[in-house]
Parts: sequence; C-alpha cells; structure tokens
Amino acid sequence: MQTTIFLQAALNGDRIHPAAPRDPAAIAEAARSAVDAGAQSVHVHAIDDAGHETLEGAACARVLRAVRALCPATPISLTTSAAIVGDPEERLRVVEAWKVMPDLVSANQGEPGIMELCELLLSRGVGIEAGLLSIEDARAFVRSGLAARCRRVLIEPLDTAPDAALRHAGIMEGIVASAGITLEQVHHGYGIACWAVNRRALERGHGIRTGLEDVTQLPDGTEAKDNADLVAAAASMIRAHARD
Repeated sequence: MQTTIFLQAALNGDRIHPAAPRDPAAIAEAARSAVDAGAQSVHVHAIDDAGHETLEGAACARVLRAVRALCPATPISLTTSAAIVGDPEERLRVVEAWKVMPDLVSANQGEPGIMELCELLLSRGVGIEAGLLSIEDARAFVRSGLAARCRRVLIEPLDTAPDAALRHAGIMEGIVASAGITLEQVHHGYGIACWAVNRRALERGHGIRTGLEDVTQLPDGTEAKDNADLVAAAASMIRAHARD
C-alpha cells in the first residue's frame, strides 16, 4: 500500500547483502515487492556479466525492460554515478548511446562533467534527480542554475554517524532553501544513519529513500531480509508520522 509522502526504494548498488538483486529478473522482482510494500519509485543499478556495476546501454536496457514488465506504472531512476565510469567524457559517450531511456536518473552534482550529462539527458526527456552528497555539492547545485529543470533534489549525506549525517543534511537543506529552490526534496543517508536522516526529513515535510543500496539494517538495528522489509519499515515510519 503506497504512502502519500514520497518514498523511493534504492534496490541495489555495490552494497553486499544476500538479497541485493543483481540480474534483471531479480531486480524486477525486488522492484515489484518494494512497490507492493509502499514505494512510489525505484532506483536501480545495472550489473554486467562479470558482476560489476555498469552504465552500458544493453545492460541498462535489460534492467529497465524487466522492471517495466512487472511495474509498468512505476517511475524508474537509473544511476549515472562516476564511481562506475570515472572519466566524464567516456561516461557521456556511454550514456549518449542509450537506446532505452529511464524515467529519471540520479545525477550527483559534485562530479566532473555532470552538467553536460544532465543537458544530454534532459534533451532526451529524462528527469533529473539532483544528488547532493556534500555541502559543496549543494553550493555547486545552486551555482549551476539547473534546479528549474530538475524533478527533485536528493539530500544524501555520506556520513555513517547519525549526528554528522543529520548536521550535514540540515546544512545542505538550508543552502538549497536559501537559494529559493522549492524543488521536492528526498532525504536519505547510509548505514544506520539512513533512518535518522529519514526521520528528520519526515519532520521537515520531505520525502525519503531506503533500500539495500543505502542500508541493510531495520530501524531497531536488526538485519533486514530484503528491500521490501526496508520499504515496509519506511512506510510504517511515514504512517506513524502522519498519525502524530
């Protein structure tokens, strides 16, 4: 059952967990379970035959087609992370060759070449989720003038210590707000800090993200079974917040 506050499920990535989906069929099944648990959008990484994350067009297309077959009404966000293709010119060439397009991409604003990549994807009708991983990312995003053409902004501090993650999330949110940017915000963290960042976001009226890319533990510290387990916990947090 979906919640009214935006909830995105980040299904995979480089995090190690037995239930982290790797092949297109498993990613699609995880997406379907996450949507059934309350997610309104899914964020995915394609994995190549050698088991590595990839931006290569054919691999991304297989994932997109598989997820759309099981979740035809669910917006799919695809990564464009420089951690996968580090050279900005090569990344641009790889993404330019995509034939099957995602609904959205996450675009980390502190990465070299990100403006050119965003321009390319916007020209092809792909929505931009502007990823802010640091205070400097937030400042760069404000300077870029890109906000008016983005779908939403992701506040995603990298700190695994909850106090530090909360502090940095607050500073990034303040930088964006002070610039008059009123985009929908989605907040999340990494590791156990994810839940603290999620709770703060709900208190501030923002959307949240969870999933095995971000965290493998439930709010009580126990190990999550799978993505649906994490999404159900996040949806429960949203419902509790709405009641309060």
